[in-house]
Amino acid sequence: MSSESRWAGYDGRSGLPLLRKSEDDELDGTGHSNLSGRLNDTLHSSGHGDNELDHEHPLQNSTSNFSHGSGMHSRSPQQAAAAAERAAKTKYTYAAFFLVVSLITFCVQTELSAHIQHDRGWSKAYCMMYLTHGFWVFLWPSMLLVLRFKARDVPWSVFFRRHLLHLKTTIMMIETQTLDVHRSASRHNPNPLRYIIRFTAIITSALTVAGLSWYIAVSLTTPSDLTAIYNCSAFFAYVFSVPLLHEPLRLDKSVAVLIAIAGVLVVAYGDSKGTEAETGAGSRFLGNIIIGVGSVLYGLYEVLYKRFACPPEGTSPGRGVTFALTFGSLIGLFTLTVLWIPLPILHWLNIEKFEIPDASTCWLILLAILANGIFSGSFLVLISLTSPVLSSVAALLTIFLVALVDWLITGKPLSWAAIIGGAMIIVAFLALSWSTYREMKEHEAQKLAVDLADSDVDEASDSTPDEA
Repeated sequence: MSSESRWAGYDGRSGLPLLRKSEDDELDGTGHSNLSGRLNDTLHSSGHGDNELDHEHPLQNSTSNFSHGSGMHSRSPQQAAAAAERAAKTKYTYAAFFLVVSLITFCVQTELSAHIQHDRGWSKAYCMMYLTHGFWVFLWPSMLLVLRFKARDVPWSVFFRRHLLHLKTTIMMIETQTLDVHRSASRHNPNPLRYIIRFTAIITSALTVAGLSWYIAVSLTTPSDLTAIYNCSAFFAYVFSVPLLHEPLRLDKSVAVLIAIAGVLVVAYGDSKGTEAETGAGSRFLGNIIIGVGSVLYGLYEVLYKRFACPPEGTSPGRGVTFALTFGSLIGLFTLTVLWIPLPILHWLNIEKFEIPDASTCWLILLAILANGIFSGSFLVLISLTSPVLSSVAALLTIFLVALVDWLITGKPLSWAAIIGGAMIIVAFLALSWSTYREMKEHEAQKLAVDLADSDVDEASDSTPDEA
């Protein structure tokens, strides 16, 4: 039997509930007949022992994969706790991988950007931002190529149809903030296309204005003020997380964020000798106001992305990875199709003349754009899998890492401020990581406790004889 004929009767729907375990595990779009056991999450193969870690909440639709009195009901509290810890470790493993990738690529991007602007003399702030953010459009095609390679034995039409269906149901989950999209769709009538267009525009606008504020303020204020104020976005991410993400105020998290910001202040001002005299008081105040607005907007951007563009808690890590990269491509598409408009205006007003650099500089710009694309995709995944607060504090690690790289390249030793401030940021990040890991375990344990309770109720109702 040929591959096409084997799949001819499958239309990507087959009457199955959209969010069964098989739906969530189909990240590679394979469409195998043994869906629940053979379909993979993004970027890894799910073995038998990992299957339970990658499925959605069992209560997400009334026709759950688990029958009454099944293994879910027989699972003891100890087994449930162990399963919760394994689920948290799986998500944290994903997050740790993308954290390392983001830190490395950010350092590469920073060093290349500094060399392009200062040594090569090509300082085009808006154009560089347009190119870097526009390059994000390749995140989804790149991911699709990887998934297609893993599912190369599946006809393209089946693979692509299942992939689009997977993205559509994910958007519906985000819009309704529930895993049971069938029940919620009947009550809320979600519109995935309208929803994703609206929030792509809103989130991209917040990101663009925040990024532009940095480029504008860099010539108005001191480097110390710029670094200190802009990196306070971690604090604002925590502030916005309370009302938008309903995140409770926790003492350990609050202390960790404050330690991280204090570490940034030590790095920023510990070595500032005479920089204040280089900038006028008036322009410095204006620059600080602009970068302050940018700091608030960047913290808001991270929380908006988490709230309105990330799958709700209870989804598998693979689904979070897939949609994070897809949404990154949407940001890139919006940038390319809309945010080109200021380029000719800036050129005509002589604010930023458009000039094509020489060939060698073009190659360096391409490498910087590629590094930014990998960093940004990894950072979006990191926010999706963890939280905006942890991701913001993790981004502060780049301050210390860039200083280390500068030391290796220039031979200039680290100052006491860089060492002490970097150590404070590392301690804050470790404390926040542990707090987030505990929250993940608590969430998984609560989810499994609900599963067990629901199984008990269902079995009791089934065992009750029908009344005449």
